[in-house]
Amino acid sequence: MVRGRVLTTGGVLEDGVVVVAGERLTFVGPADEYDARRHGHTSAGEPGLSGGSDAIVLPGLVDVHNHGGGGASFASGDPDELRRAARAHLAHGTTSVIASTVTDAPQAMLAAVTAAADAVAAGTVIGIHVEGPFLAPARCGAQDPRHLRAPDLGLTRELLVAGRGHVRAMTLAPELRGADEVVGLLLDEGVVPAVGHTDAPADLVRRTLARSRQALGRPGLVTHLFNGMPSLHHRTPGPVAGALTAAASGDALVELVADGAHLADETVRMVFALLGPERVVLVTDAMTAAGMPDGSYHLGPQAVRVEDGVARLGAEPDAPLAGGTSHLLDVVRRCVGAGIDLSDAVSAATRTAAGALGLDAAAGALTEGTAADLVVTDRDLQPLRVMRRGAWVT
Repeated sequence: MVRGRVLTTGGVLEDGVVVVAGERLTFVGPADEYDARRHGHTSAGEPGLSGGSDAIVLPGLVDVHNHGGGGASFASGDPDELRRAARAHLAHGTTSVIASTVTDAPQAMLAAVTAAADAVAAGTVIGIHVEGPFLAPARCGAQDPRHLRAPDLGLTRELLVAGRGHVRAMTLAPELRGADEVVGLLLDEGVVPAVGHTDAPADLVRRTLARSRQALGRPGLVTHLFNGMPSLHHRTPGPVAGALTAAASGDALVELVADGAHLADETVRMVFALLGPERVVLVTDAMTAAGMPDGSYHLGPQAVRVEDGVARLGAEPDAPLAGGTSHLLDVVRRCVGAGIDLSDAVSAATRTAAGALGLDAAAGALTEGTAADLVVTDRDLQPLRVMRRGAWVT
């Protein structure tokens, strides 16, 4: 049993109780309604855990755009690295993580997706996000331009086969010749085509995102809104305008890397105010250096320098950003510090994130009958304990 300030799908319980049996939650409600004789003890072998008056109990966080952390990469193709990267984020409250690949040579990407599919089967990660290689060269950011290529149905099929049904999303630029056919193939296979690293006009972005809702019954996805795309201009509405319009009409969800480096806090406040937490997905875009000291790292085949916690492709202040170095709980904390309501920030990092890739029933909420994934924090949102599938991992 865990007691504290509990964030549920219905709101905040100022004095709430969460009870676990096996891998599932069996009770989530006010402490004064908790019946110990009926709900028993936790599967972790403890008669209970009181978080104290300052404890906050959150659903386990869900990161749908994550390239690695703890000195390890999800794109390496090395099973041990995948495990280490997942553990690094799990220790900070991310109980469900999608393994994101990066643009690389086809064989390297196929090896990365194959290893990630094995990690899904082992329960290490919950799915795969393929970022690239069908991206706009002018908007490639830290994606290696040497390996960008035109949308290719054959390579797409190979990646999906290597993923063994676990590929949940692929980021691509819809304006590229052949992208329309790749989007169709992805939708036929139940994979979300995520719009990103793009120069597409607003109307094409809207149409592409709407196809997801029509084909899959859920909104399309925008990969790290504002990053990897031209700035919003009032006479040249590009991807940002198309994404915001699509999201406002229910046709899209937008990722935000709200870590203070990728986006200004005021930009994050604006998007939450415009769309609400039900259309915003907080992500880390984390890379190998997440949770690590400054130094030299890699994002796929690209060398990365991290200084003052910011990852770039070089030491120059204006060098392209090369992924994030935060854990998702850090992003939530940053949002709350910027004035976003705690419940809204947590919802964007749990329920909305899980729903973005069709994981609603598996992750993202403290509700009776769902997986026992939770994180206990102090009042400053620093992690105290993390539970995954009914077992304490920290």
